[in-house]
Amino acid sequence: MTMKTVALAIFPGVQSLDVAGPLDVFMEANGFVAPGDGYDITLVAADCAPLRASNGLRISADLAFSDANKPWDLVLVAGGPGLPTAEADPQLTEWLTNAALQAGRYGSVCTGAFALGHAGLLDGKTVTTHWQNAPLLALRFPKAHVEFDRIYSRDGALVTSAGVTAGIDLGLALVQEDHGADVALAVAKRLVVVAQRQGGQSQFSPYLVPPAEPDSPIARVHAHVMAHLRDTHSVDELADVAGMSARTFARVFKLETKMTPADFVEGARIDTARNRLEGSDLPLKVVAYESGFTTAEHMRQVFVRRLGLTPSQYRASFRAV
Repeated sequence: MTMKTVALAIFPGVQSLDVAGPLDVFMEANGFVAPGDGYDITLVAADCAPLRASNGLRISADLAFSDANKPWDLVLVAGGPGLPTAEADPQLTEWLTNAALQAGRYGSVCTGAFALGHAGLLDGKTVTTHWQNAPLLALRFPKAHVEFDRIYSRDGALVTSAGVTAGIDLGLALVQEDHGADVALAVAKRLVVVAQRQGGQSQFSPYLVPPAEPDSPIARVHAHVMAHLRDTHSVDELADVAGMSARTFARVFKLETKMTPADFVEGARIDTARNRLEGSDLPLKVVAYESGFTTAEHMRQVFVRRLGLTPSQYRASFRAV
């Protein structure tokens, strides 16, 4: 093997952990492979003047875009809090377009996916980004298939990661691809992280967001379900709460919440159970009962299906300390 060249694009307002996370993975990997078989990392930007990350950290690029025109083995763009709503950066867009076409692999960390989208590099691809920004990514780049719950995604040469620390997961996945599971595990141990995180982003994000209009029919349904989690909540019953016919309610509810009433009720129970698991030592059967699940086993099945891990695993990782 030979050194793999990695170019990571940065810009003013970049999220510093989007930069440091994957780069630390690659640099640590260099210590576990033969000399000359690791990663040669270069930061690139519009110019080499120091720039401020979103947390105030000053970072300088190694090369300007105009000088970073060789073929790279891996091209990445970091994210930043302002990227989802910002207009395209012409210099960054041009460099990404050209660099990705020549690279063996290319991709993004967190909201860097928006920069890839402006460069037309998400069209027809399955991608992911931070769970809070995934709906906007899907809206702004409708030709992309956005996975809302993935920690990282691979579609051909394109690699994308979820929010912030998921850049570490992405880096570990690439190290495993290049050098095997043993090296990736050694790097994970060195960084004191898990080599492969269980579950997806749903374990970090709420399933339910209160309606924007607190007096709307949907808000009444939301409050009713949260106050009566152990009820069955048929469509007819929820339609009565909303003051609509069942057919109209089902249509309006899905239009406004982007989920069916049944999914909404299940999500309410999951969120309630998560809060209990995080902040108490209640037995699982009590958590299940208080959250509206029929049994602890029913709760376990729903957690595995929706979150990718069991209630016990969730509690171990996210309980309050």
